Amino acid sequence: MSESLASAAPAFRPVHGVTRSVCGRPWLERLDPASSLVAAAIAQTHGVPDVVARVLAGRGVSVQGAPGFLAPRLRDLMPDPHALTAMDAAVARLADAVQRRERVAVFGDYDVDGACSAALLAEYLEGCGLTAPIHIPDRLTEGYGPNVEAMRALVGEGASLIVTVDCGTAGHAPLEEAARIGADVVVLDHHGAPEELPRAVAIVNPNRQDDLSGLGHLCAAGVVFMTLVALSRELRRRGFWQGRVEPDLLAALDLVALATVADVVPLIGLNRAFVRQGLAVMRNRRRLGLTALIDAARVETAPECWHLGYCLGPRINAGGRIGDASLGARLLISRDPGQAGTLAATLERLNEERRAIEARAVEEAESEAGNRLAAEPDAPLLVMASADWHPGIVGLVAARVKERFGRPVFAFALKPDGTATGSGRSVPGADLGRAVRGATETGAAIKGGGHAMAAGATILAQDLDRFREALAAALPARSADEPADALMIDASLSAGGARVEAVLAIETAGPFGQGQPEPVFAFGQHRLTDARQVGQNHVRATLKSGDGSSLRAVAFRSADKPLGRALLGAIGQPVHVAGTLCLDRWGGGERVELRILDAALPG
Repeated sequence: MSESLASAAPAFRPVHGVTRSVCGRPWLERLDPASSLVAAAIAQTHGVPDVVARVLAGRGVSVQGAPGFLAPRLRDLMPDPHALTAMDAAVARLADAVQRRERVAVFGDYDVDGACSAALLAEYLEGCGLTAPIHIPDRLTEGYGPNVEAMRALVGEGASLIVTVDCGTAGHAPLEEAARIGADVVVLDHHGAPEELPRAVAIVNPNRQDDLSGLGHLCAAGVVFMTLVALSRELRRRGFWQGRVEPDLLAALDLVALATVADVVPLIGLNRAFVRQGLAVMRNRRRLGLTALIDAARVETAPECWHLGYCLGPRINAGGRIGDASLGARLLISRDPGQAGTLAATLERLNEERRAIEARAVEEAESEAGNRLAAEPDAPLLVMASADWHPGIVGLVAARVKERFGRPVFAFALKPDGTATGSGRSVPGADLGRAVRGATETGAAIKGGGHAMAAGATILAQDLDRFREALAAALPARSADEPADALMIDASLSAGGARVEAVLAIETAGPFGQGQPEPVFAFGQHRLTDARQVGQNHVRATLKSGDGSSLRAVAFRSADKPLGRALLGAIGQPVHVAGTLCLDRWGGGERVELRILDAALPG
């Protein structure tokens, strides 16, 4: 269901009568009457708390499917890897390389998914006794995906097989060059694919147009994991493991979980099992690199899903954004505690530098976006560029501007050679990856690609308007009078009902993320006893219910926005607030905290 008031069925009633919040949104019940009946049946049949049953029903879980959803197991959800097109050819070539002890080079992307995918594959191949060097391209000098120079260098170093991970599906010229100079190429990717694929031994990508596996929601690390499952079976069939210790693939699920969350792919089906079991692996603290990064990020509790996206992912990305792109992959496969600590500290420092650079760029971009929308309020997207923006942070700039203005955004870094490197972020219903591929095919971009919610492109600076027009023509039109997206409410609670036990029960329905939205709860008529600005533009508040129970709350990055201003101006007054619940485990204790997403004044 589209989460907008315009498309909401009459059965979706406003919660606490909120038809326009301080953020301009209506609050609607996520459950219609039929789904409410399913929630009641789940609670009665399986004995789960009512609030958990509502969360499950709100995500389309049936009465029969509830037990499996609450306890997703890899062995129940893992399909046959050979359902993926070209898996047979990929596995046969990899198995041959293992048996012949070939030098296999791994070429990855410079983001978290690329680093995790490269580490996952290289670690497995080294467990088979192979030398498997990793090459992560430099964002500034090489750009995204395989390039001719890198292919030549890897072959020159002795690689007879090159495996590209999280890239390569559109790498026609580099893959042709690799074949010409004597190396085979296997592509393990998940990005949108053109109709004409490049020359390779195998291109395993659930999003290629002739793939019928239904696994297009996997990130690249998920595709690599499935490939390694199939490779282990083939090597077992060939008798390779006799007298050898087979690598423990389940122990590598921490990498798959990190990539799945950080790449913002839908947390449905197999991906939920990857994240659930990967978090359990991560909590054992056996991977030195991740343990060092967790400590450097000052995560003092067992890692949870949000830590992967907001704490660990940005730090691994920092290397590819403004430093050495190989740092993340090197950290993830490190077996030396001293080296792991040094690499983690370097990524921590780079992340701090990235945040400062990003803050300045976001301020400029938001100002420019506001001016453009004032002149053209119906614009279906925003495309901006600056010579002062670092190419490594344009994706973050696009994400922040998209978050504020609610439409697709592309941000470009202008380079001295007359080109521009950009990254875009989209909103539901606007397939940005498809639009960029179309712009590339018509010559409006030199190269580009991605998926529905995120994309990248390289263009000539002089073609900025042409690129904007190509994307605008491919994306759905938007009206300035279009209602704001509704905030979908899973249930109404009171401060007294938001206890540790309730939050722990709600967490059993996770992990939450893309495609499985985190539950949102409304707290009606709570008195705002305290509100103050803290940290980097956040607002911390305290809510009190009629029975005297209180609840700590925080509204992130809101002090200068309508939400923050409303909270700071309503001290001592009753308010309706809505947000997500979490457990603050700082210092070893457990306290419930509400992360405020929206507010409304009663009446």
